[in-house]
Amino acid sequence: DKGFDGNSCGVSLSIGQQSSDIAQGVDSAFEKRVSSSVDPLDLQGAGDQGLMFGYACDDTPELMPLPISLAHKLSLQLSSIRKAGAVDYLRPDGKTQVTIEYNGDKAVALNTIVISTQHAPHVDLEKTLTPDLKKLVIDPIISGLNIDTSDVRILINPTGRFVIGGPMGDAGLTGRKIIVDTYGGMARHGGGAFSGKDPSKVDRSAAYAMRWIAKNVVAAGLATRCEVQVAYAIGKAQPVGLFIETFGTEKVSPERISDAVLATFDLRPAAIIKDLNLLRPIYSATASYGHFGRELPDFTWEKTDRAAALKEAASR
Repeated sequence: DKGFDGNSCGVSLSIGQQSSDIAQGVDSAFEKRVSSSVDPLDLQGAGDQGLMFGYACDDTPELMPLPISLAHKLSLQLSSIRKAGAVDYLRPDGKTQVTIEYNGDKAVALNTIVISTQHAPHVDLEKTLTPDLKKLVIDPIISGLNIDTSDVRILINPTGRFVIGGPMGDAGLTGRKIIVDTYGGMARHGGGAFSGKDPSKVDRSAAYAMRWIAKNVVAAGLATRCEVQVAYAIGKAQPVGLFIETFGTEKVSPERISDAVLATFDLRPAAIIKDLNLLRPIYSATASYGHFGRELPDFTWEKTDRAAALKEAASR
């Protein structure tokens, strides 16, 4: 409508080389330079310092927190009906938010759903947009929930109008959306964004690996909630810290879980890249609907392929 299309707009490229000071730590890790290691997986150092977190819980079959899982599913459903032409007045910009009531660490009720979606100017919010979204977007997603949905509050376009959208309506992707990309605030975040970074940057690759670990811990039955924290120093292959939090839900001691993780997973950047096969052009799919909880073939960090090995290691 506004003459802006990501498939046809002009794109200016200005690509420079990475700092040679950084590159020397990535290409020749501390372990090689100082310890003279010849292990091929010791040769690549972390591309930056920092903390990364991964999380999993038994809220959903994909072992994600229920609020962010529902928010992503609503967004995908909203996009799907627009692309299918089920309603002809929807436009591409939009977002969702879900509030869930918990009793302890168990979801018990659906409290609020917020959907903001761009639309054509002529659409009536109360007579058309709201009933259409309830029927075509919300009901298909929440109908199978095993929590109380009887008193859910639904807010559609709470400003009253959403005609101007996309890059014409705002200043851009200012914060790079690190919480909606991960766990919706249910877990901590080290602060490093994912997008725009290749897997030599542990902001991305290690965060994916921590999700992989946390999901396998829960899938192995070692805990019902698990948050994994790792820390790296720039230019060093081995992490400088690993901490596992199970929030009192562990079935074996946290120390045994931590030892089992270290025995089962190699946390050096080169090993993460190899094990998760991250040197592939797979990342465009992460631009919407979240980086975690989507069990797509390319999202290797969502596999529970080491749950059995973890369980065995924790039993020793």
